[in-house]
Amino acid sequence: MSKKKLGHIPVYRKALELCEMSRAIASYVTFNKDLLKLYKSNSLRDIIADALLTDAILIPQKIAQTEFSASNDEKYRNISFIKIMIKNINSYCTGLERDGVPEKEYLNLLQQEIRSFRKSFKKWTGTLPNSGNMQLP
Repeated sequence: MSKKKLGHIPVYRKALELCEMSRAIASYVTFNKDLLKLYKSNSLRDIIADALLTDAILIPQKIAQTEFSASNDEKYRNISFIKIMIKNINSYCTGLERDGVPEKEYLNLLQQEIRSFRKSFKKWTGTLPNSGNMQLP
């Protein structure tokens, strides 16, 4: 299998944009500015920010795994995993809003980015080999 350039895949670029925006928002809303140590915090906001970062980082990784996988089962698992991460990120936005993040417009921007990613994701899953045989949840 020839190595593909992931940078030319629109959904991968969108995933990286989602990751960058998630990192910026997590940095903004958290009380602990050391993003690598958020998991140690007892603050709900820090825990949500850590989960947001983790899921946003996993999405481009799963896209890459899907692109390079020869197994339809692995592709299906990765696609399902990405769908779960997208739902999680939306839930984290709700959690941050309920925790009192004052600048809700930042969370709205992240949710807009998620919607944009979803459109690109849907197009991408339709282009995968044997995607007609994959029943997506």
